Amino acid sequence: MLHRLKVADREDLIGVEDNARKGFFSSKPVLKNRSTIFTLGNRGSVLTTELEESIIVPHAAQKTEKKYSFESLFRSMHYALLDNCCREYVFLADFFMVQGHQAKDLFTQVLGKTLSLFLKQMDTYIESCYDAIGLFLCIHIIHRYRILMHKRSVPALDKYWDTLLEMFWPRFTNIVEMNIDSVQSTDPQKLGTIDIRPHYITRRYAEFSAAIVSLNESFPEERVNKVLASLQNEVENFILKMAAEFPPRKDQLIFLINNYDMMLAVLMERTSEDSKEVEGFQQLLTARIGEFVEEVLSPAFGGMIAFVKESEPLLERGQGQVIRPDERRIQQLVRGFAADWKKSIENINQEIMRSFSNFKNGTTILQAALTQLIQYYHRFQKILSQHPYKRLPIRSELINIHHVMVEVKKHKTTF
Repeated sequence: MLHRLKVADREDLIGVEDNARKGFFSSKPVLKNRSTIFTLGNRGSVLTTELEESIIVPHAAQKTEKKYSFESLFRSMHYALLDNCCREYVFLADFFMVQGHQAKDLFTQVLGKTLSLFLKQMDTYIESCYDAIGLFLCIHIIHRYRILMHKRSVPALDKYWDTLLEMFWPRFTNIVEMNIDSVQSTDPQKLGTIDIRPHYITRRYAEFSAAIVSLNESFPEERVNKVLASLQNEVENFILKMAAEFPPRKDQLIFLINNYDMMLAVLMERTSEDSKEVEGFQQLLTARIGEFVEEVLSPAFGGMIAFVKESEPLLERGQGQVIRPDERRIQQLVRGFAADWKKSIENINQEIMRSFSNFKNGTTILQAALTQLIQYYHRFQKILSQHPYKRLPIRSELINIHHVMVEVKKHKTTF
């Protein structure tokens, strides 16, 4: 009997808290590292380098007491089955000089009970399995072994493969749905201290989704896309619920950006860039970065931004003649900018450095914020160059925009 590595159980779901269960004979929590449960890691090698490797020999493997993941045992067992069935089918066809349905029927008479025993063993395991990645790997092993048998011109196991798939698919879908329910029912207030960094539940989702999406690319199945879309929707809702735990809007945005960025990075590393998951999180990330840029500029430059947004529509509609310039307000804006703009840019730089765990993402956000500042200041100067503002004496105190641009360029190599 080979030792099987137990990867997951009914408690190992994406939305389950990371502090664990209590032990059977103890009130102390049993700490469990779930980080490996949702990742593909090197398990995908059963579909590539290990697909046609030698089978696992039980008596040799027992000496080392090595534990194997289920998909490794499944691959070994079915590669042995495939090889022997091919030999048996060819022998029967040649010896009894039959082919087509007659060859299949004769093969079933010889090996039918063996195949039934295999199916019974699979059914017993699948009923108690909670390892979605393992099940999905087995599904893809089946696809590849079916093709391999067809290359050998042996259709003898087609019905067997179909029966296996009919057993694996419902269980795989059921486990993903259990993960969806676990995320949906998660209460952010029961997850302990929350900070602005990426949350472990979103990391689990990203790793799991990337694993399934990358595997599904070789034999695309719409049913997989459907359950993953439901899971993504629940994770997006969960992130919004988590963000709502932070009172300041700026902290909410930092939390959302850090989590969207982490999930996007994991998905892009392991899947194609045009996957639906990548596209969805890219749109969310872009939108939240745009909102954060406005928030981070507001404390130092909010007055100028508000003035620009108020004045531009009036000037664009040709209503400049009805505007009565508030000279005091404009003086405060011009002199306030002149006094603090360098310090404010440095403060924005430092705040972004502290807020974002991914330095590359931080660079992008910093450049977006400083670019937006340049644009607002350009628009501000343009407004003051038009009637009825162009005769105001305070215009002579405006900082040259090129000075601002030179200062902004100094921050390009910060990260």
